[in-house]
Amino acid sequence: MTSFVPPVRARRRTASLALVLCAGLTAALTACAGEDPDKGTNGVAKLSAPEIEKKARSAADSAPTVRLAGTLVSKGGTYKIDMRLKDRGGVGSVTSKNSTFELLRVGEELYLKAGAGFWSHDEHGTSGDAGGAAADKLEGKYVKVPEDDPTYKQMSGFTDKKVLLDGLLSLHGEVGKGDRDTVRGVRTVRITGGKGEGGALDVSLEGKPYPLRFARGGGGGVITLADWGKDFALAAPADDDTVDYGRQLPKSAS
Repeated sequence: MTSFVPPVRARRRTASLALVLCAGLTAALTACAGEDPDKGTNGVAKLSAPEIEKKARSAADSAPTVRLAGTLVSKGGTYKIDMRLKDRGGVGSVTSKNSTFELLRVGEELYLKAGAGFWSHDEHGTSGDAGGAAADKLEGKYVKVPEDDPTYKQMSGFTDKKVLLDGLLSLHGEVGKGDRDTVRGVRTVRITGGKGEGGALDVSLEGKPYPLRFARGGGGGVITLADWGKDFALAAPADDDTVDYGRQLPKSAS
C-alpha cells in the first residue's frame, strides 16, 4: 500500500499553525508566571526593609541639595513648608496659622522676610502707631536674625538640611516593608516604622534610591522630597533690602 503524503502547501500550513500555537502557549505561560515587578528598577525593592532604609539614608546624605514641601504638625501648631536646602543654607517659605514668611540662610546668617501683618509690635513690645510704623518699615524687607535671639534657633531648623532630614527620615519602631506605589510618576517601595504608626517612607525604585515622600506617624504631616542634587542660587540679600536690628529682633504677631 502506498502511504499518503500531503501536498507541500498543506505541510507548510500545518507547520505554520504549529508555530503559532507554540508561540501562543509560550505567551500564555509567560503571562501566568507574571512580569518581573523589578524589571527596569534599581533593585532596591528586593532588599529587606532595614537595608532599604540604609540605602535611602545614604543617598539622601550624599545629595548636595533637596527640596522639601508639605505639612508638618507639631505641638506648636501646623506649618506648611516649601524649602530648598543645601549643606550650608536654604531658602523658602513657611506658613503658620497666622502668617506666611520667607526664610533665607547663607552660612550662619539667617534672614526673615514677611508682610506688615507679621510685624505688629515695635522693638519695645508696645503696639499702636509706633508698632505700625515699625511694621511698615519691615514689610518686604529681609530682617537679619541675630544668632543669640531665640527666634534664630527656632527658625534656622527650617533651613538646615541635616536637621530636617534627620527628623524626616527617622522611622520609629520595627521597620517593615510595605506596598509599591508611585510618587510624581516615579515607582517607589514603601517602608514603615511600627506598622505605619512610626512613620512611612516611599523610596525611589528608579535611579538612586532617594526618599520621595515621608508621612509622619500619628498624623504629623506629609512631606515630599524632590529635586535631589539640583543646584540653585543662594546668596545674601542686597544691603538696601536688609534691615539689621542688632542683637534682638522686634517682636511680631506670630
